[in-house]
Amino acid sequence: MTDERASAEIPQLSRGGQLDHLASILAPLSRIAQPKFYGMQNIPADGSLLAGNHTLYAFLDLPFMLTEIWRRRGLAVRSLGENAHYAIPIWRELLTACGMVRGTRENVRALMDERATVLVFPGGAREVNKRRGEKYQLMWKERVGFARLAIEHCYPIVPFAAVGAEEMLDIVLDENNPAYAQLAHLVRRLTGWPMQPLVHGIGPTLLPHPERLYFWFGEPIETTRLAGRSGDDARVRATRDKVRLMVQEGIAFLLAEREADPRRELRRRLLDGRPCDDS
Repeated sequence: MTDERASAEIPQLSRGGQLDHLASILAPLSRIAQPKFYGMQNIPADGSLLAGNHTLYAFLDLPFMLTEIWRRRGLAVRSLGENAHYAIPIWRELLTACGMVRGTRENVRALMDERATVLVFPGGAREVNKRRGEKYQLMWKERVGFARLAIEHCYPIVPFAAVGAEEMLDIVLDENNPAYAQLAHLVRRLTGWPMQPLVHGIGPTLLPHPERLYFWFGEPIETTRLAGRSGDDARVRATRDKVRLMVQEGIAFLLAEREADPRRELRRRLLDGRPCDDS
């Protein structure tokens, strides 16, 4: 553990100052998106692992979730980022300022030792770079690392779901197109970064459709009863599967709530004037 701590790289946040700044930047956009939250009280104050679905392009909704958790609960969420993010100057600094940490096992262990609130997207880059017909699908494959580390540290896992961002942009071209798939493969091989699908928003522009955002946080899945069983693959897979099932149920819940929401339309939201609310 000493060697792991030495190799951990955890950029420090200035008492949430970066998140306060981000919240002020997002304030005008919050009046449009008016994010709606369900179950934020389920996030423990003394450390948890948030695991949920990655939406298309990711940056359309995640900043709102992070800043609201900070504003309402005082928790600075440390998101785990893939190595590819760190190959892009300015982009990596921006994400780091928002709390991102390189997603290594050593870093996760160090964060859990500190009882931090950690966020992971088990679907990774593939889930961000969805193709047409894949809205809100989980693409976790057989990834179990997050569940194994949670069991190792007796860390509670909070499943979460996000809905709204995948209607903001329309996919024009993705890797289902053979020519685009070849180009994407070449870019991935040369840079290590997966090519995102080509999209458009309002009309031919990249301006996102003004959809409302919805977030759900389920009850924590406790792992203390599995203490000492992080090497038990069957237990680890069962924990991963339980989290995945709860995230899928959360997505279904949010989709139904959105259909029944009288304030889903932008005009109704602007007339109402509230930036966000809870249920």
